[in-house]
Amino acid sequence: MVPAKKHRRTPRQLVRGVRRRTRRAAGRLRRVFWRSLQLRVVTSTMVISIVVVAVLGVFLMQQIQQSVLESRVRAAISEAQADRNAVLGFLTQPENDTSERPADQGEAPQGGGDSPLSRATQALAERAGSASRYSVIIRNENLPGEFFGTTNIDPRSVPDRLRAEVKKNEPGRNAPWFLPLYYEGRADAVPGVVIGTRLDTIGAPRLDGGYEIYHLVPLDREEKMLGSLQQMLIVVGSGLVLLLAAIASLVTRQVVIPVRLARQAAERLASGKLDERLKVRGEDDLARLGTSFNEMAANLALKIHQLEELSQVQRQFVSDVSHELRTPLTTVRMAADLLYDAREDFDPMAARSAELMQNQLERFESMLADLLEISRYDAGAATLDVDSVDVRDVVLRAVADSEALAERHSTRFDLRLPGEPCMAEMDSRRVERILRNLLFNAIEHGEGRDVVVSVGADRDAVAVAVRDYGVGLKPGEETMVFDRFWRADPSRARTIGGTGLGLAISREDAMLHGGWLQAWGAPGEGSQFRLSLPRTAGVPLRGSPLPLVPPEVEMRRTWRGHMTPVLSPAAADGGQDAD
Repeated sequence: MVPAKKHRRTPRQLVRGVRRRTRRAAGRLRRVFWRSLQLRVVTSTMVISIVVVAVLGVFLMQQIQQSVLESRVRAAISEAQADRNAVLGFLTQPENDTSERPADQGEAPQGGGDSPLSRATQALAERAGSASRYSVIIRNENLPGEFFGTTNIDPRSVPDRLRAEVKKNEPGRNAPWFLPLYYEGRADAVPGVVIGTRLDTIGAPRLDGGYEIYHLVPLDREEKMLGSLQQMLIVVGSGLVLLLAAIASLVTRQVVIPVRLARQAAERLASGKLDERLKVRGEDDLARLGTSFNEMAANLALKIHQLEELSQVQRQFVSDVSHELRTPLTTVRMAADLLYDAREDFDPMAARSAELMQNQLERFESMLADLLEISRYDAGAATLDVDSVDVRDVVLRAVADSEALAERHSTRFDLRLPGEPCMAEMDSRRVERILRNLLFNAIEHGEGRDVVVSVGADRDAVAVAVRDYGVGLKPGEETMVFDRFWRADPSRARTIGGTGLGLAISREDAMLHGGWLQAWGAPGEGSQFRLSLPRTAGVPLRGSPLPLVPPEVEMRRTWRGHMTPVLSPAAADGGQDAD
């Protein structure tokens, strides 16, 4: 058996996969963020705290750094002034005067020799101490060999641009520069400040005026101190941000938990648990909110109970009246049949009265049957007798029942049925009643024009559309047409003796099947009613295989360049339209 080759993904597929997972993770985080009030408050608090702490930390660090450097520069300038006077004293001494020559030579200055300048440099090195608080470079380009420096300072620490600046300045004027300091035997540079000045030789005519004195003060200790202080500020700032986030989480939790409990209680109350109440503790705003919620729930439960009792009384009244009317109606019906059968023996007036009474009794019986059916729907006692049937057969039976009425109104049926069976689980008796009501309505309002009956089916649903070319429906009447006893034109009498409950019962039958009954209409273009049912009983209906708006109307409106809104199932009967 040859092992299957393992499919290798291309780099582009790997990148797409990473992007897809990243978007999916980002989407989950976004949903979690917007669903959690506590998370949003804590995140906002942390972001604001980070910004505030960062701004304050930077400002505080700048102030501390400026204060430390200014203090160090002031001390260095003061020491440079004293050292300059000492060097000037050494240079103005007679050459044979050694009274101020130090007994301990200490560390020999760079440049060697035993000149006054060498002794001055050695004295400055002793003043700086063994810790080398600063270094000194003394030079005079006019005198060869007049270059001396304390400790192991590298002459590179004094760049040419600094010397040019010092030469431009007046004697005795200090010029502090922040520059890296270099030392012999040390590879890395040390941050420091260099204070350069020219020696004031006024009053000492025998001295050359080209002496330059540079004090080089290392700032490595200050830099280390400032670095430690910056780390401390970062640690303290991070702790402060976390502390503020914890406080915000704790405070928000005290508010979010009661709100969350109120939301859960409201959801349970909306689902029908009218005895749901909140636990009230304390007397604060949240406690008063809980009290108000409990009062609202109690009043709502009371009102719903009263409405249920009233509705039950009304349904019971309609049911009792309908049943009680059957006995006298049967008696009256028997007497009316006798009179109707013997109408030939009556005078014309009495015969016409017998015919009118017979017609009205038939209408009364139909209305009584519809009222009983409505009362069963209102009482929730309506059930389905589901069986797998071919929708085409149901449509043909409904059309056959409507043929006589169609002939009286000079109406012809145009059947558009598929060639293959359209099987679906339904109560054929109720579906036939729906189709008869739709056909009767189309005949009554079709003004003698053809009525088109279309059947469609897909994998999940079946649909029947009844199209007429009558007066149509005005905007907004697509939902009102299913109301009980509603008429588009109250002044227009019903020509086929309808009760005004047919479409209302039809919608209840469709909803009992889990389907949709929708209407479309436009003035002058007729109307169309569409019944959509799931193939399998109990399966949610997601779409309809037939369009609600007739294709020729949709095409004509597209050509004209404007579209009118189409009624969605959500507006018609709470469903969902896939068209």
